[in-house]
Amino acid sequence: MEKENIAVGLDIGTTKIVAMIGKKNEYGKLEILGVGKSKSLGVARGVVNNITQTIQSIQQAVLEAENNSGYKINDVVVGIAGQHIRSIQHTDYVIRTNPEEVISGKDIQLLIDQVNKLAMLPGEEIIHVLPQEFKIDGQTEIKEPIGMYGARLEASFHVVVGQASSIRNVGRCIQSSGIELSGLTLEPLASADAVLSQEEKEAGVALIDIGGGTTDLAIFKDGIIRHTAVVPFGGNVITDDIKEGCSIIEKQAELLKVKFGSAWPGENKDNEIVSIPGLRGRDPKEISLKNLSKIIHARVVEIIEQVFTEIKAYGHEDPRKKLIAGIVLTGGGSQLQHIKQLVEYITGMDTRIGYPNEHLAGNSGEEISSPLFATAVGLVMNSIENNSNSAYKIELKEVVAEAPKTAPQQPVFEPKEEVVAAIEQPLEVEKPAERETEKQIKRSFFDRYVDKIKDFLDNAE
Repeated sequence: MEKENIAVGLDIGTTKIVAMIGKKNEYGKLEILGVGKSKSLGVARGVVNNITQTIQSIQQAVLEAENNSGYKINDVVVGIAGQHIRSIQHTDYVIRTNPEEVISGKDIQLLIDQVNKLAMLPGEEIIHVLPQEFKIDGQTEIKEPIGMYGARLEASFHVVVGQASSIRNVGRCIQSSGIELSGLTLEPLASADAVLSQEEKEAGVALIDIGGGTTDLAIFKDGIIRHTAVVPFGGNVITDDIKEGCSIIEKQAELLKVKFGSAWPGENKDNEIVSIPGLRGRDPKEISLKNLSKIIHARVVEIIEQVFTEIKAYGHEDPRKKLIAGIVLTGGGSQLQHIKQLVEYITGMDTRIGYPNEHLAGNSGEEISSPLFATAVGLVMNSIENNSNSAYKIELKEVVAEAPKTAPQQPVFEPKEEVVAAIEQPLEVEKPAERETEKQIKRSFFDRYVDKIKDFLDNAE
């Protein structure tokens, strides 16, 4: 039976881990077949700090997604975030040996390989090398150089760098969960794929993804990624402030934030009060909603100001770099009441809430098209772009029968030969001239990067 092109994304967040299985339907839209969600234990500010707990959370999310969809997961595209992420702008060039031949994918690959050899700080590794614009023999602003003539090929690159140890820890967690790693994507880039339209990317837009542990930023202009950043604050610090400010437990603080929280204190009347049950027979606590909003407001202002500093660092105030489409807010934190108005007030830029329904099929549930799942949807789209056969159809009984195997404390699975073969098979086919430059570059880079991580993990054993 011929394998379907089933894609799987795994979003390892600070508050939740989401495994999402999807495929393209006949209209080219993304159809979600199954979603698994588990509480994220062992991840802080986007970085794994407890391997055992992270493995258990991943297994729980994967098993739920398999049971919901009736598919068995082989491999996943995973999102990378955390405060260790930084990005740099870099320009490089190659002199072509035979300028009489047209420029092909090989020339671009040569240039990418050159950038990949850049010297980084100790312990850092390049995650993405994203070409922005090309220059051929002095002719500027070329977006697609394949098929053109020229002796000197030059390009400006957006290079995303991260901590090697953090990336390898994620790889170890995934392999120990019994699945393979087929690709790595920076989380703000995945979220951007899911919630932004091409028109917005052309006009200039800043995507702000407010997660539990981090707030991610991706800036696009003229359809090209211009700037990425990760701010090490998210929804969790707001919850912590409420917990401290109101002297209540974390669970109650989170509920208060979600149900009654507002980023704009002026909205609440002085006499609006919510009563919280006391612990173990103690008297209930009465909390003023105005005070609650003041606590939330102070922290949200701090987060947005940090992100706005990054937007200004990109050069938004320069008329040529102006972001005409303004700001798009996504992630769980974007569901806070009145946050859109507060962001507009602080930045003076048009703002909307981004839902990942831009590319989803019409019959997708309301839950999946929530900003909470923006990164997961983007990772599935990335997996489809890689032409991954990441899952195969099985009888539901088979999944249930296998469930006890994933229960032990810290299982370590050997990667199955047929799974490795399934991943590696499509990667050997090289047809550079037929693909768009960006896709081809992404693939070839991911192949080498994922192989590097696989080698490292195998040697570690």
